[in-house]
Amino acid sequence: MRPKLINRLLLAPAGIWFLAMLVLPLAVVLVFSFGERGQSGGYVPAFTFAQYLNLPARWKAFENTLTLAPVGTLIVLLIAYPLAYFLALRANPKWRTLLLILVIVPFWTSILIRSYAWIFILGGRGIPALLDMLGLHNLRLINTPFAVLVGIVYGYLPLMVFPIFVSLERLDKRLLEASADLGSPPWRSFLQITLPLSLPGMATGCMLVFILLMGEFLIPAMLGGGKVFFVGNALVDLFLQSRNWAFGSAVAVALVVVMLVTVTIYMRAMTRWGNGRDDVSLM
Repeated sequence: MRPKLINRLLLAPAGIWFLAMLVLPLAVVLVFSFGERGQSGGYVPAFTFAQYLNLPARWKAFENTLTLAPVGTLIVLLIAYPLAYFLALRANPKWRTLLLILVIVPFWTSILIRSYAWIFILGGRGIPALLDMLGLHNLRLINTPFAVLVGIVYGYLPLMVFPIFVSLERLDKRLLEASADLGSPPWRSFLQITLPLSLPGMATGCMLVFILLMGEFLIPAMLGGGKVFFVGNALVDLFLQSRNWAFGSAVAVALVVVMLVTVTIYMRAMTRWGNGRDDVSLM
């Protein structure tokens, strides 16, 4: 009994923190989602499914989120993987630390300031002005899905690079050497050795980026200009401006459910794909 007691005591602080900071707030939001909006806003206790039946009113926010969040995650992955591959397996060890610092340098500045920088770059006096001089007139970049995706890639790239970098750095180089000695071309060694062994880093990076993007507010608000908005923007409007806490809670619960379903499907697909690659390698 003593080891079990010690384990429980060690887990107690984390368990209490998890209960107080995650479970209880989610329980409160769930209770609010079955309530009603008061005459002056806020929450009135009730038990009704009216808020959930009204979810289609915010379908555009869900559509933008469920479209741009996966697309943004995929673009970040496609850009981050070659960069992480170069840093882990091709870069000079003497310069590797400096290059990693350069990747994380943008995080030293507030996301608000970086978003304002992109507003200028994508605005009328930035890239569109330069393209106008080259003969491409009336090209609009700001307040578009493209601008939001640019902000997503710029803001979340380090979160994808580092997990993949860690997986690739731990890769046993002798496996690649053995594959080359057996006559395997580089592309086959990459598909059968490098890519499967870096799968945990890819999965971690995708989850970090995707989960944060599902609740993103600032980038769509600043680079979308109110024309491209996520569920996070809808929640801010419902809780702070409309003061419709019941409907906002229903939207939040729906977002959590969508995230849980999406993440579960993704993790199962990645696990099956990884197991399939292992079976092919053994054959």
